[in-house]
Amino acid sequence: MKKIIFALVAMFAAVDDTTLMAQEKITQTAGRTLLGGFAPQFAELNDDVLFGEDVWNDSTLSLHDRSMVTLSILLGKGLIDASFRSHLEMGKRHGITRREIAALLTQAAFYAGWPNAWAGFRVAKEVWADDDAATERERFQQEMIFPVGEPNTAYAAYFTGSSYLARISAGRIPFANVTFEPRCRNNWHIHHATAGGGQMLVGVAGRGWYQEAGKPAQEILPGTVIQIPAGVKHWHGAAADSWFAHLAFEVAGENVSNEWLEPVADEEYDRLGE
Repeated sequence: MKKIIFALVAMFAAVDDTTLMAQEKITQTAGRTLLGGFAPQFAELNDDVLFGEDVWNDSTLSLHDRSMVTLSILLGKGLIDASFRSHLEMGKRHGITRREIAALLTQAAFYAGWPNAWAGFRVAKEVWADDDAATERERFQQEMIFPVGEPNTAYAAYFTGSSYLARISAGRIPFANVTFEPRCRNNWHIHHATAGGGQMLVGVAGRGWYQEAGKPAQEILPGTVIQIPAGVKHWHGAAADSWFAHLAFEVAGENVSNEWLEPVADEEYDRLGE
């Protein structure tokens, strides 16, 4: 997903004021710190190969997915020790949520053994203990590289439910990250222009909907790209059971304006996916 987003942003390289959250990379020094004098070759393999570009920093799998795989293997081998806790803490930094680790441990119980799962849960509960006080908004932030932003008060009158806005670029190609709480959606609206204009949406995290007047709604997932021509009546927002975020790109045009229309009725929204 991060590759898709960075590729799309790279298309607009001329925009010099775009701010992105840097992709995290693993840097490990424990091998040299603990074993550098005793086993320098092992220390080098640990720090530079396992945790270097060859394995952990290979982009084929995300850091989130590598943590999930590693935790599964450690649990299966019964290694519920300090290294397991360390990988739980690292996995949490890589975006593993409490719900995901609970699901992993539950499934692993049937393959790795019930006692191993119980031991894993005891450690995981401690690592994710502070999540009891975390808000859903904070948890959703862990799923994406762009900020959730601040409450979208300026456009609140045109939304059903709560949304958040983070302006990413205000340059020649303006775009923002818009985050919707579950069931939140904007009103029907039209982007007007005498030439050019319109909008492009790119799904970032969660699950949402896009619909044009007179057409079936289209699901938006991370990586989904929606091209909205000028003059088309439409709306977009979150699914009923999911937070949702998309990038919204303003397409340049002449005499551009936005016309806000009626809200999407609950009855109409509730029929989505039928």
